[in-house]
Amino acid sequence: MEHTLGNPPNAWKVDEKTADLTRPPLPPKPITLLTETKTLHLDLTKTAILVIDMQNDFCHADGWLAHIGVDISPARTPIQPLQKLLPSLREAGIPIIWLNWGNRPDLLNISPATLHVYNPTGTAIGLGNPLPSNGAKVLEAGSWAAAVVDELEPNPQDIRVDKYRMSGFWDTPLDSILRNLGKTTLFFAGVNADQCVMATLQDANFLGYDCLLVKDCTATTSPEFCWQATLYNVKQCFGFVTDSQAIFEAMQ
Repeated sequence: MEHTLGNPPNAWKVDEKTADLTRPPLPPKPITLLTETKTLHLDLTKTAILVIDMQNDFCHADGWLAHIGVDISPARTPIQPLQKLLPSLREAGIPIIWLNWGNRPDLLNISPATLHVYNPTGTAIGLGNPLPSNGAKVLEAGSWAAAVVDELEPNPQDIRVDKYRMSGFWDTPLDSILRNLGKTTLFFAGVNADQCVMATLQDANFLGYDCLLVKDCTATTSPEFCWQATLYNVKQCFGFVTDSQAIFEAMQ
């Protein structure tokens, strides 16, 4: 009796006597997508979307960013377009990967330089400390603070990856997951565009992935010039910029 080991397209067919290592490709699903610089021809079977840091500590009024006085309203702007886009991507068989900052409770893999970003004086509410509003521990895996906002509740078939730095590729299984799934084209969404989204997108580019920033599904609480610099650098150096409406039209 034949069995499958792995996930297509990176899968073997095996039985007691043989192992088929040919890894037959998935049937292509080509689309033509408009971006701000070029018209792209993509294969949806080789595509995934990374939704980065759409979590309570960054996007909720009781989260860490709001606690330190940041206006989080820009960070919430991707919620509505993602509510519309993600179901269509799921229907098309495109993996939804939730890439959230979620630290170990003991913070043993977090350096002082990273701790300093969240607690520059050593006396503030930083990584792993309880929020005064609800006691949730800042960006700790499994806590309310690190959970995806309620408006974007992940589906059971979605993929979750915890990260511990600005880049979601650093010291995480993200690259292995994408390669096992045969995904070479990546849509990027989430916050903050100029920080965790950009760092992850840059590392994806360095690793050989094709990168597309979904403009209306991405935002930042940083000043406007940071947003403009992000868009410029993505288009100039690291990939392409599109929006959810262009994706809808391409998939139709």
